[in-house]
Amino acid sequence: LLLRDAPGGFEVLMTRRSATASFAPGAYVFPGGGIDAADHGAHAQAARRPGQDDLRLTQAIAAIRESFEELGVLIARHADGRAADAADIAALDRQGDFFAQCQARGLRLAADEVFVLAHWVTDRDLPRRFDVPFLVARMPEGQVPVADEAEQFEPVWVRPADALTRHEAGRFFMIFPTIRTLQRLAKFADVAAVLAACAGEQPLWTSCPRGGFVRGEEARFMEDEMPFGELALVSPDGQMVHHLDWRCDQPVPLLRNLLRLTAPNAGVMTGPGTNSYLVGDPASGYIAIDPGPDDAEHVQRLWRATGGQVKLIVCTHSHPDHSPGARPLQALCENRPPIWGLPSAPTARPASAFTPDHVLADGQVLFVEGGGARHSLRAIHTPGHAANHACLLLEEDGLLFSGDHILNGSTTVVDPPDGDMTDYLDSLDKLAAACREAGVEFILPAHGHVLGFPQQVIAHLKAHRLKREAKVVAAMQARPHGGLADWVELAYDDVPPRMWPLAQRSLLAHVQRIEALGLVG
Repeated sequence: LLLRDAPGGFEVLMTRRSATASFAPGAYVFPGGGIDAADHGAHAQAARRPGQDDLRLTQAIAAIRESFEELGVLIARHADGRAADAADIAALDRQGDFFAQCQARGLRLAADEVFVLAHWVTDRDLPRRFDVPFLVARMPEGQVPVADEAEQFEPVWVRPADALTRHEAGRFFMIFPTIRTLQRLAKFADVAAVLAACAGEQPLWTSCPRGGFVRGEEARFMEDEMPFGELALVSPDGQMVHHLDWRCDQPVPLLRNLLRLTAPNAGVMTGPGTNSYLVGDPASGYIAIDPGPDDAEHVQRLWRATGGQVKLIVCTHSHPDHSPGARPLQALCENRPPIWGLPSAPTARPASAFTPDHVLADGQVLFVEGGGARHSLRAIHTPGHAANHACLLLEEDGLLFSGDHILNGSTTVVDPPDGDMTDYLDSLDKLAAACREAGVEFILPAHGHVLGFPQQVIAHLKAHRLKREAKVVAAMQARPHGGLADWVELAYDDVPPRMWPLAQRSLLAHVQRIEALGLVG
């Protein structure tokens, strides 16, 4: 990626691939190619940064050579520090031995000016795959790219945002890694900011995307995008088989012993709806987790999905979109399966009143078994979102059902007096330890798709809460005589004002914790 500063934002150099190319014909791409044997042997001809190891140096040399061969761009310097210029470029044969010609002209490759930006591995479902570093450098001043008209055509300078807009309009075809790279580049102000971000010698991101279907069309997602974890769980080898659209009319199989059925209660607080989970199989019977709101059709679907073989019902907490469906589901089943959970605390709102048949002890294991299979859920008490909240760990499969404690796509509301921010943060630590001990690889939230990388998710969530806490402290110090309405516009300035009334509930939890810790005088 060759970058240059320009009015209105920096630009990246892109070229069009041949219409007959074997990979991505006709697509607009960044120039590049493979590493040649000669690139490994040219280290002595290249300047390198402290910390730039042999692999990165080889990659930078290859990028410099490919840039010259394909576009006539020469990233090199003379012994006196002068950058290569038009005369140097004119003296070199783009078809000849690049390194011998540079040496004869006294040119040293400026590999110290080439940085690694990203590392892409092609999606698992594609027949032809690549393992590719994306490198970045500033375009040398005074040089003009000239395509070789063999591999690359029509060099064009374009702002990342403009390239994305033109692609959306169907006038600038690009493939997935190019699109996602431009989306990330568009967040930087100028070339210096990009290069500064890459100074750590490690890729800013590494990705092997996964694919699924959205509205019947193929869609691909990186590791930091919401559907990625679900695709990793359902299609570990990368098969393009899973549909990601939210639907309430039928259960979605996640594993052979795991179904998800989403209640038809989508909204601001519930996202796409409340996820009810069914753990088990026809031989063992099923555990129903969070039967959801008191919605007769949703409860009927849960009953039909299990063939009426619900053996246990477990509620992660008593909020009205999670527990009210428990009694109606129990009544439908001939065996009247017991309802487990924690009773609502005196601090709960009236709509969250809940009394289970059996109180769930911290660490208690509930299970169903049959046909040689056993499905065991271990309870982990996690107060914070609600005083009676519990998460559930499916021991045989290393899955964590996180209820509302961890969500995909948003942070949960911590609403005093039933919610407590210190309890919430302590419960995150408890979950992180449990996930490490049990080898948990996926988190199944009550709202949103399955999450992968549980340790990173939990660490990010805690860091986000503590960062918000620091902003609340700053707001309270800036307006010492203010109240929630005064502080919310400072502490939640990254949240749309229409959401501030909702944000004030978690703001109160932060304020109570801050005052208890004595962080504000």
